[in-house]
Formats: sequence, structure tokens, C-alpha cells
Amino acid sequence: MTPDAGAIAQTIQLSVTPVFLLVATGSLLNVIAGRLARVVDRSRTLMARWPETEGIEHDRIVAELRIADRRMRIINNSILSAVACGIVVCLLVALLFTQAFTGINLGIAASWAFAAAMLLLLVSLILFLVEVRLAVRAIHVPMELLELEEKESGARARSRHDRSA
Repeated sequence: MTPDAGAIAQTIQLSVTPVFLLVATGSLLNVIAGRLARVVDRSRTLMARWPETEGIEHDRIVAELRIADRRMRIINNSILSAVACGIVVCLLVALLFTQAFTGINLGIAASWAFAAAMLLLLVSLILFLVEVRLAVRAIHVPMELLELEEKESGARARSRHDRSA
């Protein structure tokens, strides 16, 4: 059975939504791959410094390397999930066109493929969120760099001055 131009046009219209999902997944992969590159670069810097350090600084580098290793595993799993999502979306588009050209009802298979793609995207996004939260928690600015004592003592002195005035 050869589909007419109307059936082909309708199939193309049906495949637009999955293609948008594919584009979004590609954009997500671009962001996640960028994060992975930054973690790898930071890890290489830390590994180069590792043999040169001792004491507290060495312990800090080891701790940061452990966090970087965990972040890389999480990012890799997020990438795996996003790529699987993209593959399933491509399968979904193929199912839609197969249905249009053969006349075989593949609606249930297409529905399952769409649901699987959304689930895989959800997993990828959750892992991305976990990695971002881990990265934010890992960044610890030493209190002495924040100069809080000077600011707090200055605020207390101003407060005392305001009360006495």
C-alpha cells in the first residue's frame, strides 16, 4: 500500500512533537557535556597538584577529587539517559512512518515509545539536578576569605554608635 501525499503530510505533522523533544534532548546533552568537560579539566588540575601537596591541603585535594569522581559518574549516567531518550525518540518517528507506509497499527507501540522517551528524559534531568546540587555543595569558600568577622564587628560598632546617638 502506498500512502498518498495527505497521509505523508499527516505523519510529518505527527512527528514534529517528537522531533522537538529530540532537539531539546540534544540541547540538554550539550549542556551536560560542557559540565563534564569542566569537571574533567578540574580533576586533571587536581591530579597534577596531588603529588606536590601535604597535610590539610592534600586532604582537601583528595576530598575534591572524590567529589569530582562522583560528579563524573552522575554526569555519565545523565548522558546515558539522554542519549537513550534520543534513540527512543528516533524509534518513535520510525514507528510513525512505518505505520503510515504499511498501514499496520503501531499506535500502542508509539505511545509506549513516547512514554519511555519522557521517562528517560526525566531521569536525565533529575541526574543533572543532582550533579548541579552536588557541585554547589562542593564549593566551600573558607570563612576567612569571606571576611565576615570584620563586617560583623563593623556592623556592631555602627549599631552601638547609632544607639548612642
